[in-house]
Amino acid sequence: MDLRNIAIIAHVDHGKTTLVDELLKQSGAFRQNQAVAERAMDSNDIERERGITILAKCTSVEHDGTRINIVDTPGHADFGGEVERILSMVDGVVLLVDAAEGPMPQTKFVTSKALALGLRPIVVLNKVDKPDAEPDRALNEVFDLFANLGADDDQLDFPHLYASGRAGWADMGLDGPRKDLSALFDLIVRHVPAPKQVADAGKPFRMLATTLSADPFIGRILTGRVESGTLKVGETIKALSRKNERIEQFRVTKILAFRGLAQQPIETAEAGDIVTLAGMTRATVADTLCALEVDTALPAQPIDPPTISVTFGINDSPLAGKDGTKVQSRVIRERLMKEAESNVAIKIEDTPGGDAFVVSGRGELQMGVLIENMRREGFELSISRPRVIFREEAGTRLEPIEEVTIDVDDDYSGAVIEKLTGQRKGDLVEMKPAGAGKTRIIAHVPSRGLIGYHGEFLTDTRGSGVLNRIFHGWAPHKGPIQGRRVGVLISMENGVSVAYALWNLEERGKMFIGAQEAVYQGMIIGEHSRDNDLEVNPLKGKKLTNIRASGTDEAVRLTTPVRMSLEEAIAYVDDDELVEVTPKIVRLRKRHLDPHERKRQAKAG
Repeated sequence: MDLRNIAIIAHVDHGKTTLVDELLKQSGAFRQNQAVAERAMDSNDIERERGITILAKCTSVEHDGTRINIVDTPGHADFGGEVERILSMVDGVVLLVDAAEGPMPQTKFVTSKALALGLRPIVVLNKVDKPDAEPDRALNEVFDLFANLGADDDQLDFPHLYASGRAGWADMGLDGPRKDLSALFDLIVRHVPAPKQVADAGKPFRMLATTLSADPFIGRILTGRVESGTLKVGETIKALSRKNERIEQFRVTKILAFRGLAQQPIETAEAGDIVTLAGMTRATVADTLCALEVDTALPAQPIDPPTISVTFGINDSPLAGKDGTKVQSRVIRERLMKEAESNVAIKIEDTPGGDAFVVSGRGELQMGVLIENMRREGFELSISRPRVIFREEAGTRLEPIEEVTIDVDDDYSGAVIEKLTGQRKGDLVEMKPAGAGKTRIIAHVPSRGLIGYHGEFLTDTRGSGVLNRIFHGWAPHKGPIQGRRVGVLISMENGVSVAYALWNLEERGKMFIGAQEAVYQGMIIGEHSRDNDLEVNPLKGKKLTNIRASGTDEAVRLTTPVRMSLEEAIAYVDDDELVEVTPKIVRLRKRHLDPHERKRQAKAG
């Protein structure tokens, strides 16, 4: 059977996973009466809850005797490590662009990787049936984007389709029949080349492992594209590292191929196909699985370095161990090492004390998803404020810069520009009307200046603004950037909060807790209205007397407390504060400092 391997690229919420749903349905991958969840490729709980793709996944459809392996890629740059690996398995890309929004920052990130590999794109202008769609403008912006990213003449001469993924149609022109996706199927078969590996079928078996996972029945499994040769179940092969070092020799116990949403056992893996192998115990991502006579590993795509780091530690608060079952540093370390093995964009380092671990990655969202997964597995953690990773080159200290694209109502554009270029040391690159009373602002801002900014941005734009960011490059250090401008309210007692005490404290600032909640000394219970921290007593009850007077027996009415999400809490804390994460709750607290550390910080100012 003819083969085609493609990846689908799109910005968050441009309709990529919905389009894959329709491709599966119209190819006959589902039975007529089969119940299928919406966004079937988003199999992870967090993906379904947030509506974003986090893990790259493969599926397969058949069209007129051609099998098309489709890779659904993450749309957020924080999960770009998945994209960089997965693009080495495909021979073409389908770029999906919202006809109203045009190409967005995450589109730019993944597309630059695809063009650098020489992949020829197919552009699909999605959601053209929306009232605010401007497909011609979006198409021109895509061409400009390709030109700016250094596309060659073949890549610039890209075919394009007009589509509505939700309605299930794609046509060569805007006035097409709008019936089905056959035009997209036909274009993929015509435009995307067959895998060149098919010509190498007679050579020894070689495959580059691109994703790692585990199956409860067959154990450790690795997925990749067969670069040359064939492999049968039961054959013995070996694994080579990127440095051509032999890792292990093993017998292949199972070969799985993608057929629709499921994986089915097959007897023989052929050159060019994307398959999953089982039987190894130590081989991992970026290793070469090959025949015993092969001595040279396949080149693996380099992964962009991490830009931020977060310290994961044990939860040592007085309330530790009440919600979670996994609280020891040894168990936390094992879980982080397991994550680093399958996620090449994450790096783990031990701290000198051994009870905390520095986790480096792409962004706050990537860290937030890892922490959320761990808390659901029963872990309790203490998390530090994210810190930017600096570089030294020729004696100059460099820091990561991000390109920020903002769509905001015209009335709020001034406040946004002032925050980005004034307080957060950003440079304004472009500002233009985006239609419908909105302005598009593009700025280059230090990553340090964006930590904790999203909540402030939503406040400044009354919740109507949309902010997207992507790593842009490195630049000389831009000097100090002021962090959070207000202090916090800190509990000075251990116990259970009292409504009367919180009612009296409301004039001091916003509360993070309600009545009858467990608190402890050093726990942050609210935000102070001034710039200094304030120790308060949330346990102080009303003094009881036998005197009654008008006004003394007013009913206590508490303002609803501010409940932060995990990402909001991580972005909110200062350098001397921690986020306490358990399976049931997220708390903030002051960091426990030993006397020597307190003296050192006092001397530092």
